[in-house]
Amino acid sequence: MDSKALAAEYDALILPRFTEVEALELGRLLTAMALKDLAPVVIDIRSPDRILFHAALPGSAPLNDRWIARKSATALLFQLPSLLVGQRNRDKDETLAKHGLSLDSYADHGGAVPIRVTGAGVVACVTVSGLPQVEDHQLAMRGLAALLAHL
Repeated sequence: MDSKALAAEYDALILPRFTEVEALELGRLLTAMALKDLAPVVIDIRSPDRILFHAALPGSAPLNDRWIARKSATALLFQLPSLLVGQRNRDKDETLAKHGLSLDSYADHGGAVPIRVTGAGVVACVTVSGLPQVEDHQLAMRGLAALLAHL
């Protein structure tokens, strides 16, 4: 998927609200989707200062938690999906290190998507880790789209 398509897909997902209740609902939706697909993933929903939901599903590994932290940090810093950040970096032949960021703390691989609320901007981030990066991104986006349909 190219940068323009990723940006357009993300631009379509702005929620009317997002509280702890919606975080739990998003976590439940994503957990059900992942279990149905037998996806060995970790699902994480966090605001900039706290974890709102976290689940490690069968087949996932402790390393997925490290990926969660790094991808979430990237999405929250750039306020863009981590897959889009990575694609834009590849398009410009840049890296996170060129932005002065440590690869110990940041990753521009797909799976982290900022959660935006109308009138408030980015309030949280949903991250999936355990599948190939595009599939992590797609699962996170499916979950957000399903939540939006319920609100």
